[in-house]
Amino acid sequence: MKTDVMATPLWSTASFGDATDTSPMELSDLGEHLQHCSARSGHWARLRCAAESMNGFVSARLVTTLALLSLPIVLLVLLL
Repeated sequence: MKTDVMATPLWSTASFGDATDTSPMELSDLGEHLQHCSARSGHWARLRCAAESMNGFVSARLVTTLALLSLPIVLLVLLL
């Protein structure tokens, strides 16, 4: 896999006494970078994002999820 490595960064993280707001050029560069990254990731990034969303949903409701998953098993054991 070919990787593009730049020798030095093209931005500065210091404000040097100026306002700490981002410039339009920095926002434009960030937008181009994000488009480049999302184009390279494609379907795998969407799948990973969906998996992370599902993980967050389930982990926030762990007890409810376990109860709902165990309910069919309990009902099956009681009916047999």
